[in-house]
Amino acid sequence: MPGSPGSSAAMQSLLDALLALHPSIRYAAVYRDGVLASATKPDIASASSAESDTDEELLVNPAILALTIQRGNIDCGGLQFVLIRYGNFYQFVAPHPGGHVSVAIEPVRDPVPVVETILELLGGDLARPAEP
Repeated sequence: MPGSPGSSAAMQSLLDALLALHPSIRYAAVYRDGVLASATKPDIASASSAESDTDEELLVNPAILALTIQRGNIDCGGLQFVLIRYGNFYQFVAPHPGGHVSVAIEPVRDPVPVVETILELLGGDLARPAEP
């Protein structure tokens, strides 16, 4: 990806790649070093408001990750990602250098194959769990 990992060009490139990854991906966000970038596919039914999405990325997802990372580091081998099932979609959230990556997935029968493609794309770019 062009630019340094925290650059807006690199963040936009990652967002574009995430949105193009699978037809069931409806929204993606990257939060790095206090900067939030997000994108939504057009014409999404039951889409959240932009304000709600921002609140989730700045408040909810960091809190969820803080709790699950801490728990994972106790005796679970760390945390790779969290998958939340809301009424209208699944929300994938993973630690990422300087913050997190978040992806909303349509309510498909089995989201695991979509999650696996996201993990493949992120590959070595995922934050590694801290050693206990």
